[in-house]
Amino acid sequence: MVHLLGAEALHFEYPTQKVLDAVTLGVSAGDRIGIVGRNGDGKSTLMKLLVGKLEPDAGQVTVRSDTTIGMLDQSDAVDTTLTVGQVIVGDLAEHEWAGDPKIRDIITGLVADLDWTAQVGSLSGGQRRRVALAQLLIGDWDILALDEPTNHLDVEGIAWLADHLNRRWPKNAGGLLVITHDRWFLDEVSTETWEVHDGIVDQFEGGYAAYVLQRVERDRMAATAEAKRQNLLRKELAWLRRGAPARTAKPKFRIDAANQLIEDVPPVRNSIELKRLAVARLGKDVVDIEDASVSFGEREVLRNITWRIAPGERTGILGANGAGKSTLLSLVTGDLEPTGGRVKHGKTVRIGMLDQQFSQLEKIGADRVREVLAQTQASFTIDGKEHTPAQLLERLGFRREHLSARVDDLSGGQKRRLQLLMLLLSEPNVIVLDEPTNDVDSDMLTAMEDLLDSWPGTLIVVSHDRYLLERVTDQQYAILDGTLRHVPGGVDEYLRLRKAQDQQTARNTSVSNAETTKEAGSTSKLTGAERKTAQREVGSIERRLEKLSAVIEGLHQRLVEHDQGDYTGLQRYGEELQEAEDEVTVLEERWLELSEQLD
Repeated sequence: MVHLLGAEALHFEYPTQKVLDAVTLGVSAGDRIGIVGRNGDGKSTLMKLLVGKLEPDAGQVTVRSDTTIGMLDQSDAVDTTLTVGQVIVGDLAEHEWAGDPKIRDIITGLVADLDWTAQVGSLSGGQRRRVALAQLLIGDWDILALDEPTNHLDVEGIAWLADHLNRRWPKNAGGLLVITHDRWFLDEVSTETWEVHDGIVDQFEGGYAAYVLQRVERDRMAATAEAKRQNLLRKELAWLRRGAPARTAKPKFRIDAANQLIEDVPPVRNSIELKRLAVARLGKDVVDIEDASVSFGEREVLRNITWRIAPGERTGILGANGAGKSTLLSLVTGDLEPTGGRVKHGKTVRIGMLDQQFSQLEKIGADRVREVLAQTQASFTIDGKEHTPAQLLERLGFRREHLSARVDDLSGGQKRRLQLLMLLLSEPNVIVLDEPTNDVDSDMLTAMEDLLDSWPGTLIVVSHDRYLLERVTDQQYAILDGTLRHVPGGVDEYLRLRKAQDQQTARNTSVSNAETTKEAGSTSKLTGAERKTAQREVGSIERRLEKLSAVIEGLHQRLVEHDQGDYTGLQRYGEELQEAEDEVTVLEERWLELSEQLD
C-alpha cells in the first residue's frame, strides 16, 4: 500500500500532563482507523498533530508531497455572514453542483432540511456543524480526519455518513481517521483501531467489536504476566527483609534486581466502575400517557400519543432531530403539560432525569465538587459496603485533585459523570436519559451500560447511539409524523419506515407537480425541445420498468425456493423486493406525468 503519512517519536505535553511519549505510527492508503480512549487522554491532540494543526514538542510528522488532508475539528467555525449554500458549494454555479451526483448526495444526506439561502449565523450549533461537515465532504481529500462527526446527527444521518465513507474511496485508496463515541459507527467504518492511553497508542486490527475482544485478551495476558511478576516480587522482598544484617550481606546484583522490579511499576490507570445504589420502591402504576397531544403555537409536535409505561420497562425512543423526542420525555417527567389528553404518574414514582443541557448542574456551577458532595448523604451502601461520595467519584474516573475544581470548570465528560452520580444518589426508580452518550468516552459508556444492565427500575432512553440502545433497552418506539409507533425490528425497522416515508413524500410531491403541470398545460404547450426530452425520458422509464419487472419476478421465485427456515435470507430478499416495487411505483407516477404532458 502507498504510505500517505507517518509519525515518528511524537512527544507532546501540557504543563500538567504528558499526552504522548515517543509515539510512532503511520497511515497508508486504504486504512480506515478509529481512534478511541478516555476523555483527556489525547485522541484529539493526536489527530491534530498528524494533520499539522499542532506542532509536537519532539519527533516529526511526514506527509507524502501530493497528499491532501481534510479535517473536521470539534471547534470548527464557519463564516457566519455567509449563506448555507455559499459555505457548502462556494462560488460553484448551480448547474455545476446540481449536476454532480456526489454533491447532491451529500446535500441530501446532511442538510436537506436547511434553507439554502439562510445565513449561517441564524442556525443552531448542531446545524452549523452539519454545514461544516457537508463543506468538508464535498472536497476531494486523500485523508479525512473527523473528530466527533456524528455529533448532532440523528440515526438516519449517522447511517448515511457511514455508508458515504464506505463508498467514498475505492478499495486500498484514501485514508480515514475518525474519533467518535458512537461504537456502531466505529464498527461500520473502521478496519483498524488505535487506543490512546497513558502517553502511548496501542494498535488493534478491526473495528470496535474486534478491538474490545483483543483488549480483553491483552489484559488477560497482562494479568497472567503480572501475577507471575508479583510472585517473584514477594519472594525477592521476603529475601531482602530477612533482617538488616543479612540484607547488608546480600549480593548487590540481587538487591538491584529486586529494586528494579519495584521501581518500574507504572501507576494504576483510572478505573471507572459503577455499582447499583438503592432504588426507591416502584408500584404497579408508573406513567400513563393517554391520547396526549402537544402543540407549540400552530405547530403540532405530538398527536394523540397513548403509552402506558410498565414497571421495569426498558424502552428506547427513536426519531429524527426535531421529531419530538425531548418533548415526549418532558411529558413523562411531568415538566410539560399536554395541550390535549392527559398524563398520569404513579404515586410511588421517583423520576431521575439526565438531560443534554446539564440543567441539574446550573445552580451549582460556582460550587466546588467537594462542596456539592458535602450536601449529599455522608455515606452510601453499595453491595454491602459503605462508600463516601468522594469514593464514588473516584469510581467514575475522577482524581482527588478534581474535588477542588468548580463545577463550571469541569470538562464536558467530567460534568456528565458528576451529573450521572447526582442522578444515582437521588435513588430514582425511573431513569430517563436524553442523549446520555454526549461527552462520554468509551470506558465510561461501558461502565454506564454495565450499571444499566442490572437496573431494577424503569428505563427510558433517547439516543442516536445504536450500540447503546440495542445494549440496554428491550424494545424501541419511534416518533413518526407526531405519532408514537412500536418498532419490533428496532433501529433497522425504523430506518426502513423512514425511507418508505420519504419515498411517499416524494410520490406525493410528484403527483402534486403533475397536477400543477396539467393545469398549466391548458394555457401552455411543450416546446419542440421539451417534447423530445420528455419522449426520451418516457422511453428510458419504459426500459427500466421492463428490467424491474424481470427483477421482481426473479425475487418472487427466490422467495418461494429459499429455505423457509432461513429468516435472515428471507428478510434480505423481502427488502430487495420492497425496494424494487417502490422504484416501480415512483417510475409509473413519473411515466403518467410525462404522458399527460405529451398528450
